Amino acid sequence: MSLKKFSFSAEKHQKSIRIDKFLRQYIQNVSRNKIQKAVYSGKILVNQRIIKKKNYKIKPFDFIEAEIYSYSTPIVVVDSEYRNIIAERIPLNIIHEDEDILVINKPAGMVVHPGFGNEKGTLIHGVKYHLKNNKELYRLGLVHRIDKDTSGLLVLAKNEQAQKCLFQQFISKTIKRKYIALVWGNLQKEKGTITGFIGRDPKNRKRMTVLKKDFDRGKYSITHYKVLERFKYLTYVSCNLETGKKHQIRAHFKYLGHPLFNDFTYGGNKIIMKKNISRKHIEILKKCLNILKQQALHAISISFIHPSNRKCHFTCPIPKDWKKLIQECREKFLY
Repeated sequence: MSLKKFSFSAEKHQKSIRIDKFLRQYIQNVSRNKIQKAVYSGKILVNQRIIKKKNYKIKPFDFIEAEIYSYSTPIVVVDSEYRNIIAERIPLNIIHEDEDILVINKPAGMVVHPGFGNEKGTLIHGVKYHLKNNKELYRLGLVHRIDKDTSGLLVLAKNEQAQKCLFQQFISKTIKRKYIALVWGNLQKEKGTITGFIGRDPKNRKRMTVLKKDFDRGKYSITHYKVLERFKYLTYVSCNLETGKKHQIRAHFKYLGHPLFNDFTYGGNKIIMKKNISRKHIEILKKCLNILKQQALHAISISFIHPSNRKCHFTCPIPKDWKKLIQECREKFLY
């Protein structure tokens, strides 16, 4: 028996179970008593933080590191989810590719990962076809996602080592992501920070919301924004994420009373404050809503440390419909 180091990444469908039960599934011939001793001695970390309670419950995408006395090696976790996905020949706008990573400019309307109602035609189906000769691809290469109707940059890992490297940067919040957005109304400040605990909206399960109570049901979130241009009824902003929660930017600006332009889920697909807008301008705004068919949110840049330890920074241009929309706003609504 010797002290051995183990590491595991919880899958996205991981059920909430105690850490001792989780580790017993994947390490042979280890007792719960040994795991609990490892907890008390600070030998088990989750997302680079020491676990102090033996009843800690594992969550999806948790990264677990453990030093435990064991006779054997860990059981290999097979990525059955990846094997069951059928590769599809889908055009991908690849910004960069090397032996470790893939950076893709995802179009609006494309789902990142297959799920209920989206069993085919996702970005991952296309990635599997593109990397059909890659035998190392681990857990589909995903380290983060962007919403179906959000366009822009997504980085994927092509092997397990690269994925762990990128995943740890997301955990430690050293990956920098910049978005641009068009929101309804005139933001009071030139720049600011939106914070709050984001959780599922009890009135609409498809939405997230900034919780006003029961904070334990949410996850703390931080968005920094800066005004780029002001139009008569809209504000063009850039956003830097300090955290990356589901629908974070969309929920944050809804919370401020400035939902994203044409965001159906958060009420931005309707003209705000219609009573104070002339009939002529209402018709122009309706035209603008028809130019952009989804919420006005685009992941324009991403910066991180490459698995080879060099700094990387990638940008992508705004889509054509975005350019047309901004030009229309400049011509008709510029102050």
